[in-house]
Amino acid sequence: MFPAVNSITTAEFAKWRSDSAKLQPLVLDARSPAEYGVSHLKSAIHIDPIVLHSKNALRISKDSPIVVYCSIGYRSAKIAQQLQKQGFTSIYNLSGGIFEWANEGRLLFKDDNQQTEFVHPYDANWGKMLKANYHPQNCSYLASR
Repeated sequence: MFPAVNSITTAEFAKWRSDSAKLQPLVLDARSPAEYGVSHLKSAIHIDPIVLHSKNALRISKDSPIVVYCSIGYRSAKIAQQLQKQGFTSIYNLSGGIFEWANEGRLLFKDDNQQTEFVHPYDANWGKMLKANYHPQNCSYLASR
């Protein structure tokens, strides 16, 4: 659906992040604020797709590496495509998104210092792609998405 967007697997991304000798990417979370509030990847920044349309939304070099993710990869691919249109050249969409990251048992954070085991399941249907043990006990906040 987004053939021009480069993908990176969760394994490749984890390896990249563990290599302190490599320039680390800006990590953008393309989910809703409610989803981001439940958990996100360490040092991820929530990005508002509407604000992203502004030419000065990201004040970094156009060749800076950027990894974008969402629940499974669709919304983040759209964001990655928008960034490419703005002239950014080193954009990657995290294949499988935070669901795959969590399902593989990788670290999640509620804020950058507080680890959590939960991921916002987006909705009842998409949440089936997330292992049940990563669903918060009380999913009543889904209505507020």
